[in-house]
Amino acid sequence: MLILISLATIALVIVLMNNAQKRDEAFDEPYHPFISEEAKQEYLAFYDEHAESWPVDSDTLMVPTSFGETFVRISGPENGQPLVLLAGDSENSLAWIPQIEALSKDYRVYAVDNIYDNGRSVYSRPIEKPEDYVKWLDDLFIELGLENINLVGFSYGGWQAAMYAFEHPERLNKLVLISSHGGVNPRIEVMVRGMTYYLFPTETRVKNYIYWFLPDATANEESKPVVDDMVAATYLSFQTFKRRSFVNPTVFNDEDWQNLAVPTLYMMGENDVMFSAEKATSHLNEVAPDIQTMVTSDAGHDITFIKSDWVNEQILLFFEE
Repeated sequence: MLILISLATIALVIVLMNNAQKRDEAFDEPYHPFISEEAKQEYLAFYDEHAESWPVDSDTLMVPTSFGETFVRISGPENGQPLVLLAGDSENSLAWIPQIEALSKDYRVYAVDNIYDNGRSVYSRPIEKPEDYVKWLDDLFIELGLENINLVGFSYGGWQAAMYAFEHPERLNKLVLISSHGGVNPRIEVMVRGMTYYLFPTETRVKNYIYWFLPDATANEESKPVVDDMVAATYLSFQTFKRRSFVNPTVFNDEDWQNLAVPTLYMMGENDVMFSAEKATSHLNEVAPDIQTMVTSDAGHDITFIKSDWVNEQILLFFEE
């Protein structure tokens, strides 16, 4: 029964996303990709307020690509080796606030607002297939003049980073995937709950989903305010942005992982709701033993902020090897 329900939900999502894609094809309004000028100002005011928490000096750029203008926040020494950060779905460069101080001490860090997600990037055409993300990233790296890149991706951004590494290993130095696909499918319950909250995003439903999705963080008084900010940002994005079509992440097969030509670190929290950390890391250890895997306790998909010190330390140690 659960499978039938999920299939029916997927079918409904496809219909609605096709309609969403038709709506997001109007690119010439001055407030695009927002639904109105008022919505644009409301979201950007919220965004800029949170950007004040960026703990280190930074410069910002709008970088032209074949998919539109990509917003990039740059920190760290100008002569540092490039390190690019790709955030998860519904997030943007500000998701890396817990990492940026540690990572930008020695590296030139480029934190990216996904071209087709919430943030300051402005797409000029929709992302329609996984290969579009590879093309977008390649455009971005070429425009920025980056080579020998350390590429770090979280969740959906990890999927994008892995796809890029499969296609363009020559541009990369090392790859870090955090709470991303590891050759196993996401849990059915996550898909069903996620689709429901995406289709009917009331404030209560958004909060219930994110609280359920991040149990370790919501149980911790220090990290709970971060979750509440995520709830506010996510709900506001539903109210202000045009609805976009969504490119479902592919699950890479064993041959993909075995052919990965970039030194790779794969990190997860043991309580991740999206995937089984044990299954994902065991699978990678079996089919691609050259990939380093690490799992930390008392964390799940909230690993980057409730275990930020551990995440930062392991990333830096991996880069120094």
